Amino acid sequence: MSIEAFRAETRAWIEANCPQGARGPGQIPFGSSKVALTQDVAAWLQAMVSRGWTVPTWPKEYGGAGLERAEYEVLIDELKRAGARTPLTGRGVNYIGPTILEFGTDAQKAKWLPICARGEGAWAMGYSEPGAGSDLASLNTRAVKEGDHYRINGSKMWTSDATLCDYIFVLVRTSPEKPKHEGISLMLVDMHQPGVTVSPIQLISGASPFCETHFSDAVVPLEDVIGGIDRGWTVGKRLLQFERSTHAGINISGSQGGRSEKSQMPALVARYVSSQAGQLSDPALRRWLTEFEMNSHAQRITQRRAIEELSSRAPGFTSSAVKLTNALNIQDGDELLVAAMGSQGLRWDPETADADELAALQKWLYQKSLTIAGGTKEVQLNIIAKRVLGLPD
Repeated sequence: MSIEAFRAETRAWIEANCPQGARGPGQIPFGSSKVALTQDVAAWLQAMVSRGWTVPTWPKEYGGAGLERAEYEVLIDELKRAGARTPLTGRGVNYIGPTILEFGTDAQKAKWLPICARGEGAWAMGYSEPGAGSDLASLNTRAVKEGDHYRINGSKMWTSDATLCDYIFVLVRTSPEKPKHEGISLMLVDMHQPGVTVSPIQLISGASPFCETHFSDAVVPLEDVIGGIDRGWTVGKRLLQFERSTHAGINISGSQGGRSEKSQMPALVARYVSSQAGQLSDPALRRWLTEFEMNSHAQRITQRRAIEELSSRAPGFTSSAVKLTNALNIQDGDELLVAAMGSQGLRWDPETADADELAALQKWLYQKSLTIAGGTKEVQLNIIAKRVLGLPD
């Protein structure tokens, strides 16, 4: 089929199968068995699963569609054209799925990838610990072999959405006698067992998406160790590239939704700042808004170029650069909007605050985490210096 024919067929199929309730902003499933989906969102997810378009570049035997790069780009273009919402997102299709595809055995791929592709279980990420954050190789969570399984004991911090998740991929120490980078393994843990408990961590924004997850004799079958025993550092680093690529908007494992690329920031700022002859009257805010719009456009071009230049299913160290610039620009937009709102944007009481203004304030607070989550700003700068620019240590 030619690209032109594929585009026409894709456009017609989306128009016929994407419900109105799955277009524009709204609920996007990430596979959790604990989160009920609206009727339209559930129908849209099942329709996309039937085409393999939740993970369009994955092989068909694992729930994907086996699309080539050009076909993938057409699919994303048509989803955006229709305003079709992402049918499935999360760490299953964006983090652990691609990692299993690269490092897993045939049996592991056959078991786990269809589960990820169908959205049958949400995933948490067990990397950081109370005493091992950026120095991840200092982790102390232990896994001890007992016959045909491992028993895990320890705790993981910042396990986002863990209260809603069904599975968690965990870096654990399997050989404490070895150098710290060499005795680590990556394991897949079922969270529906007595040995796993979750404690939410409340953030300054008032939300509690981050959690601490505790393991007390949690059981992991031998066949759920990804990449082999004591090879977790290599596998875990690769997974981090998939994570950063997702934060950067350049991971092509899962489908990307149809949100408009047209910026809403000028209209949002104009709600709070007076205008003269079609221009914001405040010159400082006008300049700030102009620079933000220029940077946002440059970021979208950079993301597009990074996707087109990919030679594999995930970029390498370039993802750190695109992830960091994306986070910094988003935070700049939050600062701009709060500054434009002035005192109106600082009301916290839901009974007196305007709903949009309160949401913007909460977003401003929450998205301070963007330069921490997925690798801190400082870690990304080190990677860029060493791996992208080739600077000496």
